[in-house]
Amino acid sequence: MAINNNAMLIRRELLTRVAQLLIDNQLIERIDRIPLEMRPRGGDHTRCCIHKDRAVLKYKLMGILGFNIHDEQDELTPLSEYARQAHARTQLTDVVLTVVDEACSSCRKNSYEVSNLCRGCVARPCMVNCPKKAIHFAGGQAHIDPEGCVSCGQCLKVCPFHAIVHLPVPCEEACPVGAISKNERGIEAIDPAKCISCGKCIVACPFGAVVEKSHLVEIFRTMQQGERPVVAIAAPAIAGQFGADLGRIRRSFRMLGFADVVEVAYGAEVTARTEAAELAERLAEGAPFMTTSCCPAYTGMVRKHLPELQPYVSHTRTPMSYCAEQVRQQLPDACVVFVAPCSAKRHEAFHDPNVDYVLSFEEYGAWLIAAGINLNTIEPDTLDGLPPAEARAFGASGGVTLSVKALAPEGSVRDLQISGLDKAAIKQLRAFCKAPTANFVEVMTCEGGCINGCNVISNPKIAARQLQAAVDKAPKIA
Repeated sequence: MAINNNAMLIRRELLTRVAQLLIDNQLIERIDRIPLEMRPRGGDHTRCCIHKDRAVLKYKLMGILGFNIHDEQDELTPLSEYARQAHARTQLTDVVLTVVDEACSSCRKNSYEVSNLCRGCVARPCMVNCPKKAIHFAGGQAHIDPEGCVSCGQCLKVCPFHAIVHLPVPCEEACPVGAISKNERGIEAIDPAKCISCGKCIVACPFGAVVEKSHLVEIFRTMQQGERPVVAIAAPAIAGQFGADLGRIRRSFRMLGFADVVEVAYGAEVTARTEAAELAERLAEGAPFMTTSCCPAYTGMVRKHLPELQPYVSHTRTPMSYCAEQVRQQLPDACVVFVAPCSAKRHEAFHDPNVDYVLSFEEYGAWLIAAGINLNTIEPDTLDGLPPAEARAFGASGGVTLSVKALAPEGSVRDLQISGLDKAAIKQLRAFCKAPTANFVEVMTCEGGCINGCNVISNPKIAARQLQAAVDKAPKIA
């Protein structure tokens, strides 16, 4: 996944501008000016014209305000009206992603094409090996009949000159479950019955057309009302972000107005102990294996696309769920905000009675910029009673396995780790069900784990080192 590109930078600028207006209590009064300020008359534009750019920015802002693009009933409705509605909104939905149709217009249908590198060779392996006879030669060049082509890719594999290129639709290519496809208008649409909210389409789309709905307005509104303490519970992967230690990250949340911030690693410790006990119990009862249940995109994939694996998925709840429950027990009236690395946690949080809202890593970073907080210059909070090192390691692939192995009898856990859920991994899991080769399977939808989620801001390799530094500072699990 590319951490930085222009589409992402635009999204983060929009988040920062919205956060600034929320801080200034000027969202309704000034949000209509954001597209004009970002694309001023006479300035540069990235699409056909400045008006197209402004329209796309408007619809992206609708997503940040927490609306689906299809919620629009009248194109003349200004953003300020959506901001008013967002302030008054009391109900959320579990639909996390929305597609900006104005931004989704440039990707052609998945295809294979012959480039000008074709030498018209005598061997003609592309034509000979095409199973549908969709390739012919004319004028000394190969030509692919789009009506006959089934996109098998055989021609690309056999061309000795690498003259055939694959032109995928990036979001469709990235989606592991085929949940996004073009509708009759040629615009990508997400099928909620298939979608697992992994957010891979957000990262893959080079036009920034897929937008994650935000809870920023609800979080600010709750803080401004002052009737409930707002508590942030931060995913373990946050230790690998922002280039700052957890003490400074903790202090920054207090500076932003949160009453407290709790490491979800405390919940991960409960998950680790419960999952280790569950694994031992299942194996004792004769079960061939068990898979982890921490990643909601993975469990959603099993529920919707791989039901034969469902009996083997752990019943243990996620670290977020346990941590939110702990906070709720101590502060029953608290507004609990999960600070997340990916959009799948937003879907999970909707169905967890102990979590009110979700703040993504990107939104947190934008909020810091808007508030003028530099993590490198603030004084860190003192961290007492640290969670176990293995619990902090949940933010990276292998972390769950590490903790379960530390709590299980030595040599009893034979593990398989799947780091990155794609079509090949799903095929591997389907085959694994029939012929298990391990008794404990850890599945992370994002390659490398949560440190590579769709909402992270740090390079995963750098994030892995920073997370490991936080792990090294914590005591071993006992």
